[in-house]
Amino acid sequence: MPRVGFIVGRGVGNAVARNLLRRRLRHVMASRLDRLPAGSRIVVRATPAAGGESFQSLATALDSALSAATKPRGRASRPEATA
Repeated sequence: MPRVGFIVGRGVGNAVARNLLRRRLRHVMASRLDRLPAGSRIVVRATPAAGGESFQSLATALDSALSAATKPRGRASRPEATA
């Protein structure tokens, strides 16, 4: 089962605003856990601007971040060493 952690700093607002944002993010992530590989660990860091975003905007941003994080990456091509 994937594990998700949230970092919501004081720049977002007071404790009420930070906890509200954390609850919103948790709700959005709950429906997307099945997209993550088993055993994966994700940390979501909320920027101060995220405190004023709508629920839909948060969901769109999280979808974008999750697709980038789970996208398979190819090996970077390196020049062959000559000996």
